[in-house]
Amino acid sequence: MAIRLIQVGLGRWGQNWFQHIVSQSKAAEAVAWVEIDAQALVEAQQRLELPTDRCFLSLEEALAAVPADAVLITASLSGHVPTTRAALLAEKHVLVEKPFAPTLAEAAELVKLAEQVQKILMVSQNYRFGLAVLTARELVRRQALGPVSSVEIDFRRSANTAHATDHRHYRLWHPLLVDMAIHHFDLMRFVLGQEPRQVMGKAWNPAWSNFVDPPAVCLTITFDGGTIVNYRGSWISQGPTTNWCGEWHMDCEGGQITWTGRGELPDKVLLRPSGKRPRAVKLPPMDFLDRQGSLQTFAQAVENGEIPESSGLDNLKTLALMFAAIKAVESGLPVAVSDTIPLA
Repeated sequence: MAIRLIQVGLGRWGQNWFQHIVSQSKAAEAVAWVEIDAQALVEAQQRLELPTDRCFLSLEEALAAVPADAVLITASLSGHVPTTRAALLAEKHVLVEKPFAPTLAEAAELVKLAEQVQKILMVSQNYRFGLAVLTARELVRRQALGPVSSVEIDFRRSANTAHATDHRHYRLWHPLLVDMAIHHFDLMRFVLGQEPRQVMGKAWNPAWSNFVDPPAVCLTITFDGGTIVNYRGSWISQGPTTNWCGEWHMDCEGGQITWTGRGELPDKVLLRPSGKRPRAVKLPPMDFLDRQGSLQTFAQAVENGEIPESSGLDNLKTLALMFAAIKAVESGLPVAVSDTIPLA
């Protein structure tokens, strides 16, 4: 039986969520939609052909009018905390887009609230649900080439071509670290099976950039298992475009694992044993990829009462790395990830 969802946030990304994910799911069914901008609500209602009596300007209205099991939050970052709080206080399960809070203190508050009301709080870290990602993770877990010593990750996209007054992306707070690298930070933890301990780095914003905050960064991250990750990301790259997961080169005791996924290029994983010819690793079939995987996992967690891998509690560690990276590039000093975690 499909869980009943109230979807909050019908901007461009929220509409995409409904069109391509929610409306195609057998595990979840949207029973109401919320958008606080009245004009945007009308436009979304017409474009998506939503029933008028199921469209609301507030979550509270929707909760009072329609029976539901859970709330899907696809609103902008500023709406994540109040909407998640309201949904949990109404004793509804929550699936929220990332980053799920603008501060770690607020994120920790929501995690505690979810525990108190005994409801699932899951963050949609959809990049986890990829063929290359899961294959690379399994190779690391079984040490196919021995333990991982270091990782080089490159993410390159050119997003600097729109007119400066026409692109909201240019005004985002730390557009690379918050809007994009949050995915890569989560993948580092997920694939390596290690937790970050320290980060140092540099961010920059050339004069010809249209971005307000720095759109390019270099980071060095130390993990508790001894692995060092060198991360380079850019929204203003003039080089070849990478897939959204980036290009990963993982140096191991017995060779190198390289992989990429989610983008214009096919998902691919290569094993390069020392002194031997590289070989492609066969990728396993998956029924639910990307956001479909997020929604399916969330629905199963609600049905079974199990805590999903990408729970709010787990995601605090990804957020902590993101905030440590921001602090490191702003201060120019190494930052312990534990220093960003609020005291209980």
